[in-house]
Amino acid sequence: MEKLPKGGIIMIVIIIAALIILFKSAVTIDSGHAGVVHETLGEGVDPTAEALGPGFHIIAPWNRVIDYETRQQEMPEKMSVLSSNGLDIKLDASVLYEPDFKNLGKLHNQKGVEYKNRVLQPAIRSAARSVVGRYTPEQLYSSKRDAIQDEIREETKKIVEPQFIQINDILIRDITLPPTIKQAIERKLKQEQESLEYEFKLITAAKEAEKVIIEAEGKAESNRILSASLTDKILQDKGIDATLKLAESPNSKVIVIGSGDSGLPIILGNQ
Repeated sequence: MEKLPKGGIIMIVIIIAALIILFKSAVTIDSGHAGVVHETLGEGVDPTAEALGPGFHIIAPWNRVIDYETRQQEMPEKMSVLSSNGLDIKLDASVLYEPDFKNLGKLHNQKGVEYKNRVLQPAIRSAARSVVGRYTPEQLYSSKRDAIQDEIREETKKIVEPQFIQINDILIRDITLPPTIKQAIERKLKQEQESLEYEFKLITAAKEAEKVIIEAEGKAESNRILSASLTDKILQDKGIDATLKLAESPNSKVIVIGSGDSGLPIILGNQ
C-alpha cells in the first residue's frame, strides 16, 4: 500500500482541524431563546454585549454560549401565609414571567440560569406574605381577591424588575381558608343576604302602602271637589238630560211630567 505524501497528510490534518473549529464555532439558537457568550479567554460574560437571538451564529471556538428561554414562562407557586389576625391561609398562584432580553448578560452575571429559584420564588413569597397580612379572612374569601392579586403583582415587580426579570402577570387560582373559618364566613354571608332580602321586602311593602294611601287621598279629594261643585241646578240639568235620553229609548215606558220631588219626570214601565 502506497503511503500518502507528507503534504497530503498535512492537508487532511488541516481539513479535520478546520471542521472541528467550524463545529465548535457554529451555534444555533432556537426560537424563543437567546444566548449569552462566555469568553473563556476573556472575563466571562460581557454584561454590555447584546445577547444572541434565534438563528445561526459563529463564535470563537474556545467560547461557549449559555442558553436562556425568553418566551413567557409560568411558575406555579403554592404557599402558606398569615392573614391580618394570624390565621393560616393557603395561596395557590401562578407567576407569568420572562427574562429581560436587553439585560440578559447582567442577569447571567448577577443571578445565573437559576434566577427563578434565586430571585423570583423568594420575591413572590415575600410579596404574598406582605399583602395577605393586610386583610382579614372574610376579605380574602369574598370581595378582595382581585385587589390582592393586583397588589401582589405590583409588590413582586418592585423586587424583581431591578434584577432584570419581567413580570407579565400574577394569577391567584385559589385561596383556601381553615374549614371552621370558611363555614363561619359562609353563615355570616347567608345571614346578611337574608337580612337584605327582608329589608327589601319591608321597603317594597312600605312603598305599596304609601301608594295605596296616595291613591285613596286622591280619590277622596276628587270626590270632595266634585261634591262641592254639584249644585241643585247642575243636578237638575243632569236629570233632564238623562230623562231625554230615556224618553228617546225604544223601550216602552210611562212618563209622568213634573211628578218628582225636584220637578223631574217620573219614568214608569221601563223594561
